[in-house]
Amino acid sequence: MNLLTRRNALKLGLAGSAVLAAGNSAMAALQIVVEGANFQPLPIAIPNFASSDPAFGQEIADIVRNNLRRSGLFLPFDPATLPVQVGDVNNSPDFNIWRTANVDALVMGAVERGGQISSSVRVWDTQQASQVVGKSYNTDPNSSRRVAHIISDAIYESLAGGTGYFDTRVVYVAESGPKANRVKRLAIMDQDGANVQYLTEGNTLALTPRFSPNNDLVTYMNFEDGNPQVYILQLSSGQQQRLGSFGSMTFAPRFSPDGGRIVFSVENAGATNIYSVGVGGGQPTQLTSGAAIDTGPSYSPDGSTIIFESDRGGSPQLYLMSAGGGNAQRISYGQGSYSTPVWSPKGDLIAFTRQSGGQFNIGIMNADGSGERMLYSSFHAEGPSWAPNGRVIMFFQDPGGNDGPKLMSVDIWGRNVQTIPTDSYASDPAWSPLRA
Repeated sequence: MNLLTRRNALKLGLAGSAVLAAGNSAMAALQIVVEGANFQPLPIAIPNFASSDPAFGQEIADIVRNNLRRSGLFLPFDPATLPVQVGDVNNSPDFNIWRTANVDALVMGAVERGGQISSSVRVWDTQQASQVVGKSYNTDPNSSRRVAHIISDAIYESLAGGTGYFDTRVVYVAESGPKANRVKRLAIMDQDGANVQYLTEGNTLALTPRFSPNNDLVTYMNFEDGNPQVYILQLSSGQQQRLGSFGSMTFAPRFSPDGGRIVFSVENAGATNIYSVGVGGGQPTQLTSGAAIDTGPSYSPDGSTIIFESDRGGSPQLYLMSAGGGNAQRISYGQGSYSTPVWSPKGDLIAFTRQSGGQFNIGIMNADGSGERMLYSSFHAEGPSWAPNGRVIMFFQDPGGNDGPKLMSVDIWGRNVQTIPTDSYASDPAWSPLRA
């Protein structure tokens, strides 16, 4: 059995190199240009996948269609209106039929489930009568949704440029119970809300979970001893441990880009400063000093710089400093207070929460503080987290009253606001890297 990994799956071409080379020229013509907020989603036809189990073929195609639709870059046709109801990956399509139906982008897929799941997909440019991409995948029988997500990523990458983000997970705080006494425990799910699993029991308060680069560790704030302390949870084993004893309160943890260190805040004697320490513990390095509240640290993707929140100037603003500490420079100058900064995986943008005029805003700015733009405004919205391709941001929004928070997403152009389905109220989302 060939277990599915992204590295292996994307090596398995359905067609030979000559055909794939031809597909590259088609991709240049049939491609979404996403350089501003005024682009139109690409109409795309995705018939049900061929399968000896038609219901399974439809299920996989539905996941792919839903993924692409939610991205805001694609507009899948209603499958009931297509001239062909089931895809054929073994033969070239009748391009005239699809052109007559005003279809430019066409996806044909096949999937079979037995001792393992085998699948294949081809993307066609009907106007040029050429293939854009062809891939095949094999996996264990419990990973059918992952196959659909990786197929979605392959389509996204071939037509929208950059990398996809569908084969990812989200760790978040699942909230239940009355508003005055909420149970808050860690949960993890696929990026589309499926396959929810609970990681903590809810006996103690758990907040601000953050993924490691290797997708197997989560660091978070745990109130097990009465005061917030930073913990590390290993997903593969379920084991967790306290990071160390560094102060009366430790919180706001986040991994370094290489996964070797965790940066976090420590409260002592009324002052809050930022420290870093190796994942295995040891003596922490103090990165800021003084009487201000310094918190919310986030590394740049190259690990050289940290963005953080500080009230050293009188109100919470965003500052940059080297990863070794010192020489902090303020970069936020808008009205109101800034918090929860997080660097884009691409390194070009910083997302943040800004509170002003009685509203919360999810915004982005360039890495030097210029080009600030608000993407979403609400009574209460905060805690942005980046998709691994740097094009979509997830956050949580609380409508107030007796209702609880929910997860939402918006793209970097301020378009395509989505509500992410969860089994309970949900807050503090953290998006994983692409799965290995």
